[in-house]
Amino acid sequence: MRIAVDAMGGDFAPKQIVMGAAAAAWMLDDVTKIILVGDEDAVKRELRLSKFNSSKIEVCHASEAVAMAENPAQAIRRKKDSSISKAVDLVKNGEADAMVSAGNTGAVVVAATLKMRTLEGVERPAIATVMPTQTNKPVLLIDAGANMDCSVKLFEQFAVMGSIYSRVILKQAKPLVGLLSIGGEQSKGNEITKEAFGALSKLHGINFKGNVEGHDLFKGETDVVVCDGFVGNVVLKTSESVANAIQYWMKQEFTKNPVRLLGTALLRGALKTMKKRMDPEMYGGAPLLGVQGICIIAHGVSSGRAILNAIRVACEAAQNHIDQLIMKEISGVDGN
Repeated sequence: MRIAVDAMGGDFAPKQIVMGAAAAAWMLDDVTKIILVGDEDAVKRELRLSKFNSSKIEVCHASEAVAMAENPAQAIRRKKDSSISKAVDLVKNGEADAMVSAGNTGAVVVAATLKMRTLEGVERPAIATVMPTQTNKPVLLIDAGANMDCSVKLFEQFAVMGSIYSRVILKQAKPLVGLLSIGGEQSKGNEITKEAFGALSKLHGINFKGNVEGHDLFKGETDVVVCDGFVGNVVLKTSESVANAIQYWMKQEFTKNPVRLLGTALLRGALKTMKKRMDPEMYGGAPLLGVQGICIIAHGVSSGRAILNAIRVACEAAQNHIDQLIMKEISGVDGN
């Protein structure tokens, strides 16, 4: 698999991006080529500092980069030679099988949508984020930020795309799909959510369980949770904030006195395991489902380890032809 990586995207680019790409080239046998897209001098400098030399890694020069705070549509339109745009172009032109970026999420969505185009039968792409649960299986939240306002048709398409990804990549044989709302009953929620409940109940090809509430997300009883991008992004960022707060509180309490410090030493193994389960970097990145190609969006604060895992996710999605499976199965949505 050939993976294009936006080397200039993210808060710690290009250093952490290059480190992650180097680790992926070394550790992932299925990756045949990693194309680092960005300022050639800066990228090659980081490669030299990493002391990593591999024929798997190439550098594709891009003279511009999209900043995190830039307006996505304007940036993609004005910066034709940005690292995001060039990475997307590599996939579009068949020179790469997938792309990864930890850069401006909106710009990645805009570039992928405009350049790769959406799959036949898909109105808008959606970000699918994998989140840990109380069980050994994760939950897929879709949409996590690409679409602020959604129609019933979009909810239907999110359910289908999420089910496919959960089945093929997350290995859930018959994914249970839930609709995020404020109550379990069909009558609960705003008007669009109530309409979506009725539509998803009749939708062929998905295993719809009904509404799920916020406190159901981490129980591990639902495989795919559907919502609009506004709600999904709030859920995602709130969850990350709570996880960080819990770690902070635990550290504060465990270090208050010598007795607690001793207890912490005894619990070290369990605490490490818990931290690992809560670590979003283990999941790498979120696929942008619904475009003609594989596009993985990593967190803006991604470390080298997160980029390594994002490349792994990109490779898995490309190997399983997720985009083609979606195009084939989305025809089951009424009206396509």
